Amino acid sequence: MHSGINKELNIRKAESLIDEAAAKGAEVVGLPEMFNFFGPDEDKARMAEPLDGPTISRLKDKAKEHGIYIHGGSILEKIPGSHKVYNTTVFINPRGEIIAVYRKIHLFDISITEDGVEYRESTFVEPGNKLVTVEVEGWTFGFTICYDLRFPELYRKLTLMGAEAIWVPAAFALATGKDHWIALCRARAIENQVYILAPAQIGRSPETGYVNYGRSVIIDPWGIIMSQAVDEEGVIIAEIDKKTIERIRKGLPVLKHRRPDVYG
Repeated sequence: MHSGINKELNIRKAESLIDEAAAKGAEVVGLPEMFNFFGPDEDKARMAEPLDGPTISRLKDKAKEHGIYIHGGSILEKIPGSHKVYNTTVFINPRGEIIAVYRKIHLFDISITEDGVEYRESTFVEPGNKLVTVEVEGWTFGFTICYDLRFPELYRKLTLMGAEAIWVPAAFALATGKDHWIALCRARAIENQVYILAPAQIGRSPETGYVNYGRSVIIDPWGIIMSQAVDEEGVIIAEIDKKTIERIRKGLPVLKHRRPDVYG
């Protein structure tokens, strides 16, 4: 998606893309980070919602309409009594019920002067402090958001908690994404032998000048790119298979060969 400051337009676009994915046979549909609002920092607290607010309510309706699971990318979640918000994702079942909530743990506070990228997510976002997995239809999904991708210990811990497919909704900067996005997604898939499911924002925000890299991607546990978006909005789709995980982990049992007695 290329989300902007018009929340209603963003939500309608997300609903249309969910419809398209469901029509193509998707049983689980994921959205990118900040899918319902992408704009200036000073507006973010005002645009935040509780999890029972209108944005998530409309995703619940779509889940029930199509009988699918929906991963809600991320939205800005209100924190009562605080000027800050959470960067939060929800996972919704086909009955329209929230069955998992994850709040972004690692905040994007960086300054890469040679590329002109300077940003402090912590000025308006409170970090989460809980790792989250959920089991559905025989699968265990793990949850991360964007900058979390740079912390391999998080993905290893989720894998040890049983995760077989890990979500990475993102708004990855063009300056870093052009060199790191696919490399990091593949690395997290290969080292943990999990599927990586990574819906991403694309395009320049005229209000902020921030440019998102895009290239939404689905990667298998061997690190093979199964589906990748072109440089525009749209839907990508792939079929994930537990037998693939089992085969790879049996043939190359790196998780069994770990030595926590040596390195913790």
